[in-house]
Amino acid sequence: MQIRRYKPLASAIGLVLGLLCAVEAAKVNKHKPWIETTYHGIVTENDDKVLLDPPLIALDKDAPLRYAESFEVTLTKEGEICGFRIHGQNVPFEAVVLDKSTGEGVIRAKEKLDCELQKEHTFTIQAYDCGEGPDGANMKKSHKATVHIQVNDMNEYSPVFKEKSYKATVIEGKKYDSILKVEAVDADCSFQFSQICSYEIVTPDVPFTIDKDGNIKNTEKLNYSKERMYKLTVTAYDCGKNRASEDVLVKINIKPTCKPSWQGFNKRIEYEPGTGSLALFPSMRLETCEEPITSIQASIELETNHIGKGCDRDTYSEKSLHKLCGASTGTVELLPAPSNTANWTVGLPTDNGHDSDQVFEFNGTQAIKVPEGVVSTNLREPFTISVWMRHGPGGREKETILCNSDKTEMNRHHYSLYVHNCRLVLLLRQDSTESDSYKPAEFHWKLDQVCDKEWHHYVLNIEFPAVALFVDGASFEPFLVTEDYPLHASKIETQLTIGACWQELSGHENDTEPVSEPVTGGNARMAQYFKGNLAGLMIRAGKLENKKVIDCLYTCKEGLDVQLPEEVASAVKVEFNPNQSSLSLEGDDFESFEKVMQHISYLNSRQFPTPGIRHLRVTTSVKCFNEETCITVPDAEGYVMVLQPEEPRISLSGIDHFARGAAEFESTEGVTLFPELRIVSTITREVEAEAEPEGEDDPTVQETVVSEEIMHNLDTCEVTVIGDDLDGEHESLEVDLAQIQQRGLEMSSSNVGLIITGVNTMANYEQVLHLIRYRNWHTEALFDRKFKLVCSELNGRYVSNDFKVEVNVIHTANPMGHANNAMVQPQFINPVQHASVDLSGHNLVNAHQASVVPSAATIVIVVCVSFLVFMIILGVFRIRAAHQRTMRDQENGKENEMDWDDSALTITVNPMETYEDQHSSEEEEEEEEESEDGEEEDDITSAESESSEDEEGGEPEDQQGASRQQQLEWDDSTLTY
Repeated sequence: MQIRRYKPLASAIGLVLGLLCAVEAAKVNKHKPWIETTYHGIVTENDDKVLLDPPLIALDKDAPLRYAESFEVTLTKEGEICGFRIHGQNVPFEAVVLDKSTGEGVIRAKEKLDCELQKEHTFTIQAYDCGEGPDGANMKKSHKATVHIQVNDMNEYSPVFKEKSYKATVIEGKKYDSILKVEAVDADCSFQFSQICSYEIVTPDVPFTIDKDGNIKNTEKLNYSKERMYKLTVTAYDCGKNRASEDVLVKINIKPTCKPSWQGFNKRIEYEPGTGSLALFPSMRLETCEEPITSIQASIELETNHIGKGCDRDTYSEKSLHKLCGASTGTVELLPAPSNTANWTVGLPTDNGHDSDQVFEFNGTQAIKVPEGVVSTNLREPFTISVWMRHGPGGREKETILCNSDKTEMNRHHYSLYVHNCRLVLLLRQDSTESDSYKPAEFHWKLDQVCDKEWHHYVLNIEFPAVALFVDGASFEPFLVTEDYPLHASKIETQLTIGACWQELSGHENDTEPVSEPVTGGNARMAQYFKGNLAGLMIRAGKLENKKVIDCLYTCKEGLDVQLPEEVASAVKVEFNPNQSSLSLEGDDFESFEKVMQHISYLNSRQFPTPGIRHLRVTTSVKCFNEETCITVPDAEGYVMVLQPEEPRISLSGIDHFARGAAEFESTEGVTLFPELRIVSTITREVEAEAEPEGEDDPTVQETVVSEEIMHNLDTCEVTVIGDDLDGEHESLEVDLAQIQQRGLEMSSSNVGLIITGVNTMANYEQVLHLIRYRNWHTEALFDRKFKLVCSELNGRYVSNDFKVEVNVIHTANPMGHANNAMVQPQFINPVQHASVDLSGHNLVNAHQASVVPSAATIVIVVCVSFLVFMIILGVFRIRAAHQRTMRDQENGKENEMDWDDSALTITVNPMETYEDQHSSEEEEEEEEESEDGEEEDDITSAESESSEDEEGGEPEDQQGASRQQQLEWDDSTLTY
């Protein structure tokens, strides 16, 4: 009975044991996971979820038991997949297991995808199970499957037009199938979103339409008189209905019915200084409306009369220009720019509107007197008068340009140049000779240039009795020459005037000029006033001006130029006027003629040209086969805009404060004022540089200022005294004239300073300024002197900074004089002289005191030297007292025993021992002061060395005590008793 009761229990235990055995047998990981061989996926850019076909599922035949993570035996219905591994380089995807039991997984993007960068991605994937046991041993991997993923585009970009604007020209009265085509592009990667599906004209009520391809055409005939230009706003849409980010402007010009004219001609032409030749008509062509032409003529005129004296020229002084053009010396400038050395033009109005081109205005009530000694022309010798003049139609009175007449009494005109009834007249009266007879006296030229209100250059070469006139480089013969008796000999002095003629009628003296009172009654001092503008009035004695120099003085620095291509050089005839402000063309080959026109250029050779407008005009005439229907070409007009040049900044730098010993000022060399002067010129340019874009659609442009050093000439450097004028009796500014002349410069001086003039390089001016010295041979009351240097270019157009220099005078301390004038120092005691100490930055206060060096070392020197002088004087007294005792002994009959007394000599050694002690203490102080100021060491050493030299300066003369003088410091052979 009991055995039967436990039989079911035994059966259950056997079943469990059987299951355990089955489990142990199933723990072996026999199979690899399995996945599909190929997957295809789709992902949208800016999204990370990938839709795969088929879905990502890994299967394992070892299911349903699990083989990882636990020792516990559990019963499962499915196997477990631990992960997926992606193989490939820089794959922006990852595979993630969603359910280990089912093996289900997904692929997703690790980063933001951009279809525009890459549309498709291909890589391989592999699944692996969890292996055996808790440590995942014997893990199995599946085969590698290929995954293809396509990135779907989003419509994130809008259409953008290829051009910022569009232009077209149509002829009125015609309908066009297509006037022009606009085109936009879209940056999206897909076909759908990257295609432009339509264009649209946004501007309402215009007679134009646009098709889906961007072709614009007119819907009706256009009328030039109704509208000359249409402005249309056009937009575009992609196939995703995105509108263009920015609409585009379309300009359609309406051209009237064909009319002969020059085409492709820009009315405004900008010229940047320093760029050489600039083509004026690079795209110019002549529209002839298909009319056959046999020949063509054209003239191109460049209007420069309003620039300077008729065109752009260098604005140096007239004297400098003559020198640059090769004129010989002896030229005297009668209308110089006002300065300290030439101030007679100070009161005249000047025209400052032409960048310092020195032009003087005479309004009919003004004149100036030229000081005596400026012109010393012997009229019997050949001489030249040159002048720039602008004069309009005047009255019937004479208008004097230049006049040399008697200063008092007789009012005789010796020579003069004047204008009368649009005639230029030269009066030249000869002095009385033995054969007095009629001689040529007045030379008349009738010239249109005298009264045309334009600038002209006049040169008169006078070699009596012949007179040659050149106007703008062209020679003219006088149409009338009148004769007169020579002037009677007299001792009356003459007065040279400009703008009128001197008439002494009042008898009172007044040397303040210019004279600006009009002629009224009998008290007027001037007559025949000039009304107009003058510039560059020169007289050159002893030699006539040659044609080459005259042409150089008149030649413009700007004008027209043409470089003829070889293939058309013989087909077109080209002629220039003298100053190249106009040229004429003539030819019968239409194409060659156009090529020549396209090679015409504007050139300005000045480094700093005068800015402003130069008007251009092209006048054309043609000949046709049929004269009755021949076309007429209207004039083409425009202008050249010469831009403002970058203004140079002339900088003077160097040592501006220093001190020198009085001896240097009194020496023949003097003190160099500008030993380390540097002249530098710079210009500032604004350079546009594109900065880093802050965003894809927001580039920014920034302007950067760049300073650049340039080289150019200078024409003046002036050194002036600050404070009291120079006193010629004891001070002067000096410079080596040979060095100045060697560099082609000139120098003039006065009591306020000196001026160096002449066109030359900055380097040469630097070298000359280094040579300027200041001398003062009475420096007792002088403690400082200040000077100012200013340099300029182009007659004051560009001026440097004021470079100021202060020079201090170092006075040395003299030994204290003794009250007893009969006492004279021995020759071996030399006056103590201090070494020169640089007192830069300090002024000396009192003219009756020695200058004090503001340093501790110098104070120590002064105290020590004063103490030394005192001890020397004390020693002299002791020596003299001992010697007097010896003399008294001699008077008492001890003449035979007269010898040196060692006791007395011991006294003379003691001051020196005191001095040596003091000397050693000075050396100790010197070592202490070295750490405070290294420069003071030289000062102390200098004082000590001079003192040592003073002690060793005397030589013994007494033969009797020669043996002892090697042991003693003092020698009384030179003492006076």
